[in-house]
Amino acid sequence: MTALTARGITWSAGATAILEGVSFEARPGEMLGILGPNGAGKTSLLRILAGLRRPDMGTVTLDGRDLRTLRRRDIARRLAIVEQSPEVHDDITVQETAALGRTPHRGTFAALDREDHAAIERALALTGMASYRSRTWRSLSGGEQQRAQLARALAQHPDVIVLDEPTNHLDIRYQLDVLALLRSLDMTVVTALHDLNLAARFCDRVVVLHDGGVRAAGPPADVLSAELLRGVYEVDAVVETSPHTGSQVATYLGAAGDRAPAAR
Repeated sequence: MTALTARGITWSAGATAILEGVSFEARPGEMLGILGPNGAGKTSLLRILAGLRRPDMGTVTLDGRDLRTLRRRDIARRLAIVEQSPEVHDDITVQETAALGRTPHRGTFAALDREDHAAIERALALTGMASYRSRTWRSLSGGEQQRAQLARALAQHPDVIVLDEPTNHLDIRYQLDVLALLRSLDMTVVTALHDLNLAARFCDRVVVLHDGGVRAAGPPADVLSAELLRGVYEVDAVVETSPHTGSQVATYLGAAGDRAPAAR
């Protein structure tokens, strides 16, 4: 399995610094959660990790190789990204969406072969989208579109998958199904998550972004605390271990009384 490593990632949007010196490693085979409040730079970081955006400074390596030295096609054979709002210019079907994941593995004009069809069928089955295969993109709900995009990424058969809020628009059942699926995959998973309780339950480790840098990193039980939620999210909370799942659960009590910025 494959490691994905960020070293000293710095990136600005115009004159506004978004990420400053961000470093961490997604270890082979683990599920790593990227957390942080809105505006913390999670989406920008994920696009940099996937090679879709170049940092101003710093490097991203895939199994020790700098992404900048790899061809886009070679990256796509090993790394897939699922974004929040993908652009779909044609009203293609779910099956055609999943088939796009096979593009890096085929010649320019090559037809889908047996291996391609097997990968597509497996991806549709894993995401619960097999019965939707003939539905067109614009006929799908937001959650169904999200699962179709996940099917495309899984059909790509990557070593690493990077996801931006994959549970957005999903009903509770599908949130649990998708995260359980990601956790079970034989690949390295890096995912931004909004729900801290889901992150605590499903992620092996988490990285918390705040004020452009990494505020904390480690196993959820070591990272997610009342102090961290107060300093990063500006809420008072009680963080306890669930007797049902064994993971940390935060109960939010309200906005923090002290809004003073916390030190990194």
